Amino acid sequence: MAGEILITPEGYEQLKSELEFLRTVRRREISEKIRVARGFGDLSENSEYDEAKNDQALVEAKIATLEDQLKKAQLIKKEHISTDVVSIGSTVTILDVEFDEKTT
Repeated sequence: MAGEILITPEGYEQLKSELEFLRTVRRREISEKIRVARGFGDLSENSEYDEAKNDQALVEAKIATLEDQLKKAQLIKKEHISTDVVSIGSTVTILDVEFDEKTT
């Protein structure tokens, strides 16, 4: 698949959850902001309306990006991740020898 995106099942679920949140909660919130801002009168000088429309454009762009990523996603199964080299999906523990501290 051209332009495929390698992603873990957990990452895939996070993208799906974010997309669902944007489609339902954020769209509804922004729609309400636009409705309220329209009630303030003249739209040409209405900064609340302009801000709400900008928010709407950003959310719609993010939704489109997430939809595209989910279409191109290729899941990486943990059992197929090599432990010999660092790659996508690897968990790495690093030892700071100066302070004898481990960080994962």
